Amino acid sequence: MAGETTDAPTADEYEEQSLLELFDPRGFGWPTRFGLFGLLLLAILPLLRGYGVAVPGLGIVRVNSLLLGNFTGALFFAIFAMSWDVVSGYTGEISFGHGLFFGVGGFTSAILNADFGLGLMMSIPLGMVAAAIAGLLIGVPSLRLQGPYFSLITLVTPIIVLGLFKFAPELTGGATGKFTGTLSVDPAMNYAYAFLLFVFTLGLFLAITRSDAGIVLTAIREDELAVEAAGLNPAKFKLFAFILSGSVGGLAGAMYVHTYLGGIATPSDLLALVISIEVIIAAILGGIGTIVGAAVAGLVLFLFRIYIANINATVPVLGVDIAEIYFFLFLAATFLFLFYIPEGMVPRILRAVRSREESADDGTGGSGGDGGEEQEVAADGAGPGWTEGGSTTLERIVAKFTRELRELTGGGDDR
Repeated sequence: MAGETTDAPTADEYEEQSLLELFDPRGFGWPTRFGLFGLLLLAILPLLRGYGVAVPGLGIVRVNSLLLGNFTGALFFAIFAMSWDVVSGYTGEISFGHGLFFGVGGFTSAILNADFGLGLMMSIPLGMVAAAIAGLLIGVPSLRLQGPYFSLITLVTPIIVLGLFKFAPELTGGATGKFTGTLSVDPAMNYAYAFLLFVFTLGLFLAITRSDAGIVLTAIREDELAVEAAGLNPAKFKLFAFILSGSVGGLAGAMYVHTYLGGIATPSDLLALVISIEVIIAAILGGIGTIVGAAVAGLVLFLFRIYIANINATVPVLGVDIAEIYFFLFLAATFLFLFYIPEGMVPRILRAVRSREESADDGTGGSGGDGGEEQEVAADGAGPGWTEGGSTTLERIVAKFTRELRELTGGGDDR
């Protein structure tokens, strides 16, 4: 969906094109065509219920209500991963407690529906508003704090909220959770809700991050002082990103409760620290600062986690069921993946496609070129991406975080 702009029309050429020409799939690059094909497959998945589908490596997979339910959860998790990427992947401010937005949206909607009798059409939007307010409260410190201090706040906040649940079990349901209503008892309908929100969120985040606002967010990540020197206010843009991220994450959390979770909101499903960790992993594996990468990896990781947890086998030597240590295996597979593809899945695929297209155009058969210029592959189509031999977006964010941590602890003083 991004990074395919080798022959992209200019703004003037766009104006000269008719609407039909603008949306002609033949004019799209291969990444966009592949992405649209993937969305088409997701759109028709409920229509395949009762049929078997051939999946490479898995054989014939029957599409049934259980599979649709798992994909429903995966779509909401992908939305959540995108909401993390839009704030941390673009501004470089790492949030370690993003599950807070998921939990605030989910529990607010559940409590309003179960205890105050509000319909889901009212409680779900109010859950989104509550999460947006949480995003505002978390984002305000970013006006004064950044780097490790800010990350510490995002890490501690959901832990504090979890503690509050223990003091008000009559309101929150305590550890057993809150029982509330569902949007539909039909898995296909719940899947449709999740898919529509997924498509809307993907389009919204792509539009914002490819706009001037996205360019400013990327510039904040690379050099915040340079943004200030240009006369822009980085705090305003970071606050906007947090409120946007919180509202979308809260909406996903509210709908997650009333669809995938079957109307049961529990702290372990919404506010556990492991959720925030998985979201970060998804965005990193997909390609941090790309939105599309977070969406793809969010889908894959959620389903991969379910697959591992349901393997009925034991680990040799250890004699432990795989299901009991699935999270450890999940992390091991993640580290292995990062070792070989540090820039993430989507940037790697875009780089390969770009290299093949350019080789076909100039017949040089390689990506080195003859002018000694490096072929920079835009990871997100909107800003600097990954260059062969250069640092990835993740490495630059980690380096910035480490440098700020050293400054705080005095480790950067060589005297």
